[in-house]
Amino acid sequence: MSVARRLVGFNLFTACVLGVGGWYAGWFSAHAVVGPSLDYFADVDFNELSLVLGYIGGVLGFLIGLGFFNYPLARLRGYPPSLREKEQGGIGRYFSLCTDHKVVGIQYLVGIGLFFFIGGLNAMLIRTELLRPDHQVWPAGTYLTIVGIHGTMMMGMMTSGILGPFANYLIPILIGARRMAFPRIEALTFWLLMAAGVILETTIFFGGFPTGWTGYQPLGTEANPGIDCYYLFFALVGISMTLLGLNMIATIVTMRAPGLTWSRLPIFVWGVLSTAALMVLAAPVLIATLSMALMDRVVQTNFFVAAQGGSAYLYENLFWVFGHPEVYVLALPGFAIVLEILPVFARKPLWGYRLAVGGLLGVTLLSFFVWQHHLFFSGINADLRPFFMLSTELISIPTGLTFLCGMMTLWRGQIRYSVPMLFCLAWFFNFLIGGLSGVFLSDTPSDTTTHGSFFSMAHFHYTIMGGLVFTFFAGIYYWVPKMTGFQLNERLGKIHFWTMFVFFNLTFFPLFIAGFQGGMPRRVVTYPHGLQFLNDWVSVSAFLLGGSMLLFLYNFVKSLVFDRIPSPADPWGSKSIEWQLPSPVPVQNFDRIPVFSSDPYGYGEGGRPVVVPAGAPAGMN
Repeated sequence: MSVARRLVGFNLFTACVLGVGGWYAGWFSAHAVVGPSLDYFADVDFNELSLVLGYIGGVLGFLIGLGFFNYPLARLRGYPPSLREKEQGGIGRYFSLCTDHKVVGIQYLVGIGLFFFIGGLNAMLIRTELLRPDHQVWPAGTYLTIVGIHGTMMMGMMTSGILGPFANYLIPILIGARRMAFPRIEALTFWLLMAAGVILETTIFFGGFPTGWTGYQPLGTEANPGIDCYYLFFALVGISMTLLGLNMIATIVTMRAPGLTWSRLPIFVWGVLSTAALMVLAAPVLIATLSMALMDRVVQTNFFVAAQGGSAYLYENLFWVFGHPEVYVLALPGFAIVLEILPVFARKPLWGYRLAVGGLLGVTLLSFFVWQHHLFFSGINADLRPFFMLSTELISIPTGLTFLCGMMTLWRGQIRYSVPMLFCLAWFFNFLIGGLSGVFLSDTPSDTTTHGSFFSMAHFHYTIMGGLVFTFFAGIYYWVPKMTGFQLNERLGKIHFWTMFVFFNLTFFPLFIAGFQGGMPRRVVTYPHGLQFLNDWVSVSAFLLGGSMLLFLYNFVKSLVFDRIPSPADPWGSKSIEWQLPSPVPVQNFDRIPVFSSDPYGYGEGGRPVVVPAGAPAGMN
């Protein structure tokens, strides 16, 4: 088939073409709008209503080009329902709408990985500027935009960093189902996320934004039009999160195979369910908040404009009603991956299974009662401070329970130090430092010194990067052989781990000192000369940390594109059901729905917990 014919149809190429066309259609649809409420047209001959409608039109054109409107239109014309689209075929299904949950998982892995590296590149640009205490490389406004894009990209994309690739791929398999509850919604969540990432990157063409990843008012109201890209990015991320969470909950609750009771669910499934609940409850608050902020700029409402009766403090409250549960949207999947992998490499059952489940659910509940510890110095009623100090401290109890379950699983285990296990062990070290440093931010007296400083930034990176990103790589090294059928190079993987672990700590631990002792604030382009040595140390370490990511990329491409060494069906000796299927997993997952007779953590007890995997003879029981 010729290249031209391959490009015809509903695919990524068509989506990009229609996306650009939709952007211009939206732009020109509002370009001529005039009126007293829109008399702030810029000298460059556009207005923000045109910009917003342009992006909305671009997203709709993008989705039309991918074929998301084909099915509802076909049903309206009387065609019978179809369950699956483009699940058979070659590489083209990865560049279009596909309802195979395994394809969507791989799409998420590559797409999120791409934007993760873009966010990492922005981090390198930040550290380049901070090599000297005086302004040197970027204009101050550009520096703030780079900081904002880095934080926003990482926080927005990595909300689906675990659920996107691994939950989409594995949840139907782990519960004995053939697909997700809503396959087209599953695909939609991925493509919305990719459209959001592109929109955020285009903020540089409209002046960027000075607010960091939080978008605080009144900075947002007064910012360049580039802030509209921030609002649209996070709004699309919020829609994607909500739909992803709903799909996960519906799938886990309604589609479990016979015998898979709640007490037999793999702990990874419990982690996904807890995270999905947070997504469904928290993300709509984000969507509403950013819609209000966008209307303040585009149609002259006054939700957050203090001079006209609004409240910037309201924005801060609403943002953190979403923002702090989002921290656990990032952290909980990491807990789940660690607890899922530890029994495999410790050759022991998961210690305290019910306690671990209780810890995950406890974190989910309490995460909605702590948001105002971000507002200790933003005008919070002083009488409320003790409650939010207490609630923040209380959340350490369920978190500690999951930590305890992991440690006890390791106790007297026959530990194998394979690459996934090394990343899980690093999680214990990193997350412990992140948790202990969080105490200084949760108590008002000590937060007086640490709030808004590099101390809080170091705490956040130990908690999220040290937690989520390390477990993200644990999941890659553990499950990519199942997803692709090919092994990743173990030796290069261990080199990647040690370089990443060492330089991660050399990068972020000194920032505790810079923030606590030196009082260095975040998002400031200059700093006292006495802190230059610390900042130079951090910058060089950050560059080497970035080099470890390039080493991973080299290993990933080399192993999967050039070496292509077939992976055994179960290289880790796991008893979980996904490792009882061929690698990669067939389209239908199972020839017959399996029957579960025990939990997946019975190491040392003999036997496997499920029967009738895909490809088994028809008479097998």
